[in-house]
Amino acid sequence: MGNWIVNHGLSALILVVWMAINIFLFLYFYFLYDLGDEYIYTRHLIGSALSWARAPAAVLNFNCLLILLPVCRNLLSLVRGSFMCCKRSMRKQLDKNLTFHKLTAYMIALMTAVHTIAHLLNVEWFNNSRQGYYDILSTELSELGDVANETFLNPVRSTTATPTLVVFTTIAGLTGVVITLCLILMITSSMEVIRRSFYEVFWYTHHLFIIFYAGLVFHGAGRIVRHQTDESILVHNVTFCRNEPLSWGKISECPIPQFEGGEPGTWKWVIGPMIIYLCERVLRFIRYLQEVKYRKIVIHPSNVLELQLMKSGFRMEVGQYIFLNCPSISQLEWHPFTMTSAPEEDFFSVHIRSVGDWTRELISKLDQLPEGAQGPKMAVDGPFGTASEDVFDYEVSMLVGAGIGITPFASILKSIWYKFKESNPKLRTRKIYFYWLCRETHAFEWFADLLQDLEKEMEERGMKDFLTYKLFLTGWDHSHAAHVMVHFDKDTDVITGLKQKTQYGRPNWDKEFEEIRKENPTSVVGVFLCGPEALGKTLEKKCVKYSDVDPRKVKFYFNKENF
Repeated sequence: MGNWIVNHGLSALILVVWMAINIFLFLYFYFLYDLGDEYIYTRHLIGSALSWARAPAAVLNFNCLLILLPVCRNLLSLVRGSFMCCKRSMRKQLDKNLTFHKLTAYMIALMTAVHTIAHLLNVEWFNNSRQGYYDILSTELSELGDVANETFLNPVRSTTATPTLVVFTTIAGLTGVVITLCLILMITSSMEVIRRSFYEVFWYTHHLFIIFYAGLVFHGAGRIVRHQTDESILVHNVTFCRNEPLSWGKISECPIPQFEGGEPGTWKWVIGPMIIYLCERVLRFIRYLQEVKYRKIVIHPSNVLELQLMKSGFRMEVGQYIFLNCPSISQLEWHPFTMTSAPEEDFFSVHIRSVGDWTRELISKLDQLPEGAQGPKMAVDGPFGTASEDVFDYEVSMLVGAGIGITPFASILKSIWYKFKESNPKLRTRKIYFYWLCRETHAFEWFADLLQDLEKEMEERGMKDFLTYKLFLTGWDHSHAAHVMVHFDKDTDVITGLKQKTQYGRPNWDKEFEEIRKENPTSVVGVFLCGPEALGKTLEKKCVKYSDVDPRKVKFYFNKENF
């Protein structure tokens, strides 16, 4: 249990607090509408569905406030910077921004379903009361507002109306339909299979959030949920008068009750996040206008594009990422890429693998350029912080990259190389373990040169133990294995040219963690992954398994790239 707390304790606490607030809001507003004197007559018409509609609405407001904040990346980078003096466990929570974004989306979807079903029942019961299907009190309440100087309680104002007509002709009904459709499209297009294979569908559909929030703000403008006014409660004794509906206005004890709609309040919840997000988009537009120059364009093996770019005033840290926009491909699409350059370099670079329509078209455009020519206009938004920024805050760091997932660690290893070029590098980190997993041999080629330079630099400084790296080829055949066996006695690897030989198959993570624990019995080890979700789950479990409850002994902290 103690090992689990090391990696998940604060995250679990935040989740419990979030859930507790949701439960509190639901219960508070449920009983407010279920027990409030001003809603006695409203409850007589529609029963407990009133509370079942309004309680989810409160939870919806709270989560619609939260859901924009995790995707305000400049805000997160600002907060991350302000936490640099704080515990790393606090900064780690910012790296789970998309997980929290998804959780709030699921809660919004659930509460929307409950809210919608309850209001559909309400419309049916309002309509039936208007038709006179129920008792005398329901009929009298529904007919209020038909004559001058009366306020109405039942929003169905015609005896010939139908529930469908009410839903599609009222502000609440129409905006509710629009909001629900937008939500369904956004959630379904966010599925992993859609995002991976049809990113453009996800990108464009997700921007329905603009219509979603507009509908949300105007949803309560129709004031369809009504209650008795405070003044009316004082002069209209509900306990007595509810049994004498035919005497209303005829005896002094029972003047005709007066009603009003609830004041729209959703805008108060969402106006702050909407302004913050608007500032984010304005900042992105400003960055879109800034000039970006190409320093170098390289097409590597395995159809990997390297872009070396330059932009005035651009500053970065290791492991950060940027969003790229190429207007000649799409004016609106921005795609995230981790930078592979080091802060010490006078340019910034990204390595882009061809995995979708946008990347394929970009690589095709640049591949056709004449030697030395500038590419199409490119816009850059960022840089933004990630978990990899904290690599040098750990005594020992364990870096795991799968395929193109090597990119954040390329930045880190380059920065190490530059630091060692100084006469007296100042590093808190005293040991780095680096693992790179690839399916095919060509994927190693574009990164092997950097590892060779690092290998040489460490030997010259007598620091061969500072960096331990292991390369794993996960996809290979018998002919390739035979070739490796023939050249096995060579000093360098036949694939990478490195002194560290490439291993075949997948790592035995239990063995790797056990070795690191033995070599660093009292250290705090940061485990950083840029790779698939399945590998992340495996490493996260190993971090829990091999962390010691004793504060004096080894602990593994798991960090994963998310964007």
